[in-house]
Amino acid sequence: MLYRVIGIMSGSSLDGMDLVFTEIEETGGKWSYNIRAAACYPYEEEWKLRLSQAVKLPASEYMLLHSDFGHYTGAMVNRFIAENQLEYQVGLIASHGHTTFHMPPRMTAQLGDGAAIAAETALPVISDLRALDLANGGQGAPIVPIGEKLLLGNYPLFLNIGGIANISQNNGSDYIAFDICPANRVLNLIAAELGKEYDDGGNLASIGTVHGELLEKLNSFGYYSKAYPKSLANDFGTDEVYPLIESCRLRPEDALATYVEHISVQISRAVQNLPAFEKNSAEAFSAMLVTGGGAFNDFLLKRINELLEPFQVKANPADPQLAMYKAALIMALLGVLRRRDEPTTITSVTGARKASIGGAMWMGQGAG
Repeated sequence: MLYRVIGIMSGSSLDGMDLVFTEIEETGGKWSYNIRAAACYPYEEEWKLRLSQAVKLPASEYMLLHSDFGHYTGAMVNRFIAENQLEYQVGLIASHGHTTFHMPPRMTAQLGDGAAIAAETALPVISDLRALDLANGGQGAPIVPIGEKLLLGNYPLFLNIGGIANISQNNGSDYIAFDICPANRVLNLIAAELGKEYDDGGNLASIGTVHGELLEKLNSFGYYSKAYPKSLANDFGTDEVYPLIESCRLRPEDALATYVEHISVQISRAVQNLPAFEKNSAEAFSAMLVTGGGAFNDFLLKRINELLEPFQVKANPADPQLAMYKAALIMALLGVLRRRDEPTTITSVTGARKASIGGAMWMGQGAG
């Protein structure tokens, strides 16, 4: 069966809203996709400020922002449909929203009211994709592994480097995935000290010097010694990691070099802690597909591969479209799974008591 879906992702790096229009088809249990249109709409400074400060708002103002961002998301969908001439072709919208609070296993919150999106677009909308997994005792994250398994299953390892870096091991029936460390969100905060939105290609980090004492402190955060399943909230990077970096008063280039090294070290350690690696079968996953903004950071990929070289694991960036829009693509798939009443989570990833069919559905078009 063929589904025509718009998937939407707003990542913690605050670079913009990613939208994908994709045709997803299931035939005899095999899934395939075709991305027909994709766009990233950068956030204006007002929205960057509102989203970054959301966790500090009183409850009533937070809920107003939830509604406002839902209407804004719906307006961006309408723009995307018009710009790509998709009128009367979209059957479903699946929106991840913008994560603010993530406190597993008690609660998670994503801005972007699904009802508001449905009202703006007059299309069926799936939202709140993580909530039921947490209600079942899970982490609610990472959320993309089921999409990797169904759509990209020919790769044994997946590394996504977005606002947070996470890794997935495609090991047949026992799928493992977890958040590794804050990544682009912290790198972007450092780059902002030089008036830049991000460190293009890692060029600034490449001319910096690693600060050994800071690197040791970064690597000593307690999260890194926890066993999976585990996941990170966005504020770990902004409220704990970045202030530690600031306190050292380094040149931004040196801070970037140090944090790139930290990300690379933690990714290398994460690979070595995977079950297949521990069973001395690392050759079974020698190829690792890299997506997210970090796939375009040449210096970061160089350091990752240098640290992984002794273990014969190679991090290969995905093609640019998939690297940039994988999360939005998988949101589209999750919307399809929810519409089909099929599980949207993997218990070995999230640690939930059972797999769940996650997502709230808003029909958009009423009668009369």
